[in-house]
Amino acid sequence: MFHILVVEDDKSTRKLMTAVLKHAGYEVFSAENGEDALQFMDKQHIDLILLDVMMPKMDGYEFTETLRSVGDNTPILMVTAKQLPEEKCKGFLVGTDDYMVKPVNEDEMLLRIKALLRRSQIANERKLHIGRVTLDYDALTVSREGNSQTLPQKEFYLLYKLLAYPDKIFTRLQLMDEIWGMDSETVDTTVNVHINRLRRRFDTYPEFEIIAIRGIGYKAVIHQ
Repeated sequence: MFHILVVEDDKSTRKLMTAVLKHAGYEVFSAENGEDALQFMDKQHIDLILLDVMMPKMDGYEFTETLRSVGDNTPILMVTAKQLPEEKCKGFLVGTDDYMVKPVNEDEMLLRIKALLRRSQIANERKLHIGRVTLDYDALTVSREGNSQTLPQKEFYLLYKLLAYPDKIFTRLQLMDEIWGMDSETVDTTVNVHINRLRRRFDTYPEFEIIAIRGIGYKAVIHQ
């Protein structure tokens, strides 16, 4: 079970968020300000922080900056009543992972939390699980039901990138920059060649497929 810390000075808002998260199946803890939250995190592992901005003693910006300065990369979803673009930019600059403006839509909040936890888990484990398929980032392997394939490095990174963000469309240029590097002389036809190789390798896997978006790029679709 994932552990979520709600950091919010308003008692009624804190209770409401706690109730919503508990109903969604999370184990929830709470703190009234940034100082209390930092002290609590010294004693308890937390998987994600739902963080208010305007709080006494230590506000959300200072809390986030303090946490990131000591190398703590716990995902943070910042929640604030401030709607100005510069406030949102400030949140991202100090190290928040996502940002919502009050009043918060509960369903959207739960979806954002789920996405942040998924990305964090992928980064920590360096493994991606899709049904019966496991991608091991360090070994460059794709395994399914006892069968394992070791892929060439670029092919593996390409597949891992697409599957880590299902249904997200990546342009060929984005994939080239990320997999081959911005200074590479690789042309976009190389991306097409690698995609075609991946399709041939995994055309019998029912768990996922790679779809071409005409004139744009590619996306991975996962079949549950």
